[in-house]
Amino acid sequence: MAKEKPVKKAGRKAKTIMLGNFLKGSYSLFAAGIVFTFLISFMDTLNPQIVSAVVDGVIGDGAENVPMVVEKIIQLFGGYQNLKANMIFTAVMVISVAFISAISYFANRYFITNASETLMKNMRDRIFSHIQRLPYSWHMKNRTGDIIQRCTSDADNIRNFITEQLISLFRIIVMLVLSIYYMYSMNLTLAIISTSFIPLILIYCIAFRSKVGKRFREADEAESELSTMIQENLTGVRVVRAFGREREERDKFITFNNKFAGMWMKLNKLFTFFWSSTDGIGYLQNVVVVTVGTLLCIRGNISSGNLIAFISYNVMLIGPIRQLGRMLAELSKADVSLDRIQEIMSAEEEKDKPNAVELDKIGDICFNHVSYGYDERTVLDDMSFTIKEGQTIGILGGTGSGKTTIISLLGRLYDLAPGCGNITINGGTDICDVKASWLRKNIGIVMQEPYLFSSTLGGNISISSDNPSEDDIKNAARIASLEETIEQFKDKYETFVGERGVTLSGGQKQRVAIARAVLAGTQVIVFDDALSAVDTQTDAKIRKELAVHFSNATVILVSHRITTLMNADNIIVLDKGKIVEQGTHDELVEKDGLYNTIYKIQKSGSEVD
Repeated sequence: MAKEKPVKKAGRKAKTIMLGNFLKGSYSLFAAGIVFTFLISFMDTLNPQIVSAVVDGVIGDGAENVPMVVEKIIQLFGGYQNLKANMIFTAVMVISVAFISAISYFANRYFITNASETLMKNMRDRIFSHIQRLPYSWHMKNRTGDIIQRCTSDADNIRNFITEQLISLFRIIVMLVLSIYYMYSMNLTLAIISTSFIPLILIYCIAFRSKVGKRFREADEAESELSTMIQENLTGVRVVRAFGREREERDKFITFNNKFAGMWMKLNKLFTFFWSSTDGIGYLQNVVVVTVGTLLCIRGNISSGNLIAFISYNVMLIGPIRQLGRMLAELSKADVSLDRIQEIMSAEEEKDKPNAVELDKIGDICFNHVSYGYDERTVLDDMSFTIKEGQTIGILGGTGSGKTTIISLLGRLYDLAPGCGNITINGGTDICDVKASWLRKNIGIVMQEPYLFSSTLGGNISISSDNPSEDDIKNAARIASLEETIEQFKDKYETFVGERGVTLSGGQKQRVAIARAVLAGTQVIVFDDALSAVDTQTDAKIRKELAVHFSNATVILVSHRITTLMNADNIIVLDKGKIVEQGTHDELVEKDGLYNTIYKIQKSGSEVD
C-alpha cells in the first residue's frame, strides 16, 4: 500500500473560522457549562477558607485574614460563639457548600455533555455534506479509509479537546487566580516559595508539547493507513478469499498495526516520563511548603488554620499546573486533527456557473474537438461526434481507448480544461452552462461494476426514483430480466443483498442496476458494458425490452460485444483515444477495419462455443 500523502498544516485563521462554524448551535450550551465551571471552582477554593476560619476562630483563639464572603457565611450561622456552642452548624456549613458544588457539577456536566453531542453532530453534518459536494476527481485522489478516519477519529479528537480540555482551562484559570490570591493574602513568604515552581513546570510543559506534536501527527497518519487497509480488505473480501490471500492480508494488517502500536508506545513512554517528572516536582514543592510552613507556624508567623488552608491551596495550585501540560499535549493532538479535517473542508466544492440553467430537454449531444487526459496521459485526442436525439449509439474500443472517459465527461464527473474542446446539448448549449444536478438527473448511467448499497433488492432498485409504487419497481425488474430471479428468493424484493451486493452474482448486480436506470426514466441512458456479466441469451432479452422501453430516449451503448452494438443507429470505434471508424454495423462490417476484425474474432468464437 502506498504511503499516505503528508497533510499540509493549515493556517491558524482558517482553522479558527472552521471551528467557529462547527460550534454554531452549541455556543449557549458551552456558555452555561462554563458559568457552572466558575461556580465549581469558586466553591472548591472557598472550602479551605471555611476550614481555616473554623480552626482559628472556633477551635483556636481567633481567625485572621478571613475573606468577607466567609465572614458572612459564619455570621449567617450565628458567628464564632454560636459555632463553638453548636459544632453541628460547622458540619452543616461545610455540607451546604459541598451541596452547592455538587449541584453545580451536575449542571456543568449536563450542559457540557449536550454541547459536546451538538458539536459532534454539527461536525459530522458539515463534513459529510461538504464531502458530498466535492468533485468526483477529489474522491478519486483520496482513499476512502483515510476520509472515514478523518470524519470519525479526528473529529472525536477535536470534540474531546474542546469539551474536556478547553472547558477545564476556565476552571484552571479561576482556581489559579483565587488560590494565588488567597495564598498571598495569608503569607507572602510561603506564597513566593510555592509560586516559584510555576514557571519551571510551565516551561517544562511547553517543551513537552513541542516534542510530542510531531509524533502525534505521525501516529494519526499511521492510524489512517491502518483504517484504509482495513476498509480495502473488508470491501475486497471476495477477492481475498478467491485467491486465498488470507495469510498475506493478515501479515499486512499485522505490519500496519505494529507500526501504529509502536508509535503509541513511544508516545506513552514520553507521557510516562512527563507525568512522573512533574509528579516529582509537585512532591518537592509540597515538601518545601509543608516544611517551611511548619517552621513559620511554630514561630507564630502563620496560624494553624491558615497553614491548613495554604497547604490545600498549594495542592490545588500544582494540580492545575500539571494539567496544563496534559492540555498542551492534547492541543498538539487536536491541532493535527484540525489540519486533517481542514484539508477536507478547504477542498473546493463542485459549483455551477452563476448563470447555469436548466433546459427543457437534452436534445442532440455534440462532442466538439474534445481532448482529455489523466496526469499528463492523453486519453481522448481531438474527438468529435454527434448523437442525435432519440438515437441509439454504440461505442466500441479496447481497454484504455477512452470509452468510460466519454461517459464521465458527458455527466460532468470531470470538466474539460480551457482549450480542450466542449460538449454541447440541445442545439448548442455547453454542458458547463447547465446545472450539474439537472444534467445528471436526466442522464442515467449503468456501469459495468454497479454499486449496490447494504439494503434490500427493492430498496436498491427504487433509489433512483422518489416514492415509486410497487408496480413500478416490479415493471423495472421485469424489463431488466430480474423478476424471475427475485421470485426465487425467500423474501423476494425484501431480500437483503449485503454490502456492495455481495450476496448477488455479477450478472444479477448488473440487472439490478439496469432496473434502477429504467425506474429513473431519464432522457439519456448510458450502458457502460452493463451487460458484460450477463449470458448472451439474457443479454438479447434485456436489449429487446430496453428497445421498447427506451424507444424515445437517447441510448448510448458501450460494450466489447458486437452483438450488443449491432442494432445501434451509429457505432463509434475507438483506438488510443481517437475515432478510427464510424457507421452502422453493416457499413463497418464491409470495411476492412478494426470493427470487422473484432466481429470476425467474436463470430468465430461464438461458433466454436
